[in-house]
Amino acid sequence: MSNRKTIFKILSVTLALLVWQAAAMAVKSEVLLASPAKVALRLMGIWREAGFLKSVAFSFSRIAAGFLLGFFGGIMLAFLSFKSEAAGFLIAPYMALIKTVPVVCFIVIFLIRFSSRAISVFISFLIVLPTIYANFLSGLLSADKKLLEVAAVYEMSAFNRLKYIYLPQTEQHLIPAVGVALGLAFKSGVAAEVMGIPSGSIGEQIYQAKIYLNSCDLLTWTAIIILMSFIFDKVFVKLLKEAYSGMKRGAK
Repeated sequence: MSNRKTIFKILSVTLALLVWQAAAMAVKSEVLLASPAKVALRLMGIWREAGFLKSVAFSFSRIAAGFLLGFFGGIMLAFLSFKSEAAGFLIAPYMALIKTVPVVCFIVIFLIRFSSRAISVFISFLIVLPTIYANFLSGLLSADKKLLEVAAVYEMSAFNRLKYIYLPQTEQHLIPAVGVALGLAFKSGVAAEVMGIPSGSIGEQIYQAKIYLNSCDLLTWTAIIILMSFIFDKVFVKLLKEAYSGMKRGAK
């Protein structure tokens, strides 16, 4: 089954590259659409440039910080809503508002008052917060009622109920949410940088590529963003799964 998935993934990537190559050949303009080969060559050379690591570090550190703030903030607010119905009623409208208002509105509001250097932290945080909140709260609410009854019979403490019953139940809700939230964090964070143009960011590099009609650089930086998101996703989800495995071992 694992081999089949790998084969299908390879076929999917190959098909995407073929479609991209066909589109580039049809357009016949490197300005409008650079070919996969051109982008691959640029990707192999761009890391040697003086400002490359600075741009990657600038954007990655801020988007990752925004994601982590949204992740832990969402978990804490979900706990608060779970423990207090009144708190849940108070928090819910704000989460709905964040999910409904266009991201560009938050970007503009932030840029009116604050420095653009922190824009990707703020936007990534806002995008991640309601996603983690909703999914973690769903996990808490779906805790096994029979286990809770057994815990009540044996007078298990609130802390042990949380550790051994509630938290393990949230795994199937939280881990898929992390993948979605991470993708949104990187997309919205870089989009915010393109609007705010903080110096030394990936957003600035993409903006420059747009100004100079450099589709090769635009696609190269897009590939770098995808790679950053992919690596962070794999590392974070692995750590999260290990944390859940530790809780399950402790529950036995």
